[in-house]
Amino acid sequence: MRRRGSDLADDFASKIALLARWIGESQKIVGFSGAGISTESGVPDFRSPGSPWLKNHPIPFGDFMRSAEMRKEAWRRKFTMDDLYAGARPSAGHAMFAQLVAEGRMFCVITQNIDGLHQASGVPPGRIVELHGNGTYAHCLGCGAHKELAHVRRVFEATGDAPACQSCGGIVKSATISFGQSMPKDSMDRARIAAENADLLIAVGSSLVVYPAASYPVIAQRAGARLVIINQEPTALDETADLVIHARIGHVAAALGQQPV
Repeated sequence: MRRRGSDLADDFASKIALLARWIGESQKIVGFSGAGISTESGVPDFRSPGSPWLKNHPIPFGDFMRSAEMRKEAWRRKFTMDDLYAGARPSAGHAMFAQLVAEGRMFCVITQNIDGLHQASGVPPGRIVELHGNGTYAHCLGCGAHKELAHVRRVFEATGDAPACQSCGGIVKSATISFGQSMPKDSMDRARIAAENADLLIAVGSSLVVYPAASYPVIAQRAGARLVIINQEPTALDETADLVIHARIGHVAAALGQQPV
């Protein structure tokens, strides 16, 4: 019978040792990351009191599509937020996942984040599933053409208008999934397949309350994988997880690095 997180001793060192042992026993690890892995890089999350996102909340997709003025406001907020964490670098948590990928133990990283820090940490893009898109570039909603943000910003600041696609005249949008926008089917399918084939899923920095993203740890566990949750605060899946570590991700990564795997 599996030991659940609530059944394990509260001793941090014992939990780290157990996690190291499980990593050593696993061949198909999936990483799952939420905002907490990037707050340790200086990227603000959505829900913390005083978060700058509260003043620069993303424009809902329906409003973005209906109104040129809303598109202008969306780009203003986007660039304001980009400037706030322009110097962000991968955290110890990102490095932990990148190391597991490099070792051939972790075959996929599913992320709720849009900051591109998993790629910056060295994880190959093909190993990453971005459920909510990527905020480091833009694309045309008409023809799908890729747009560099530096070019989009130059146009926006020069004209004061939301840029249109030079190829087809379509609406250009950050390559993120906005509130009210359909989730990307390809990414959801890839995440589901990865979860179904995992033997260990390590969820870090997520409250695990936002669906459908939070369904993938559940899918993995139901398919037979162990579920490990690393988060400073309690999550919605703590009671059913196999191991729960309430600590800073960087603290866990540093301690794990001292363990033989």
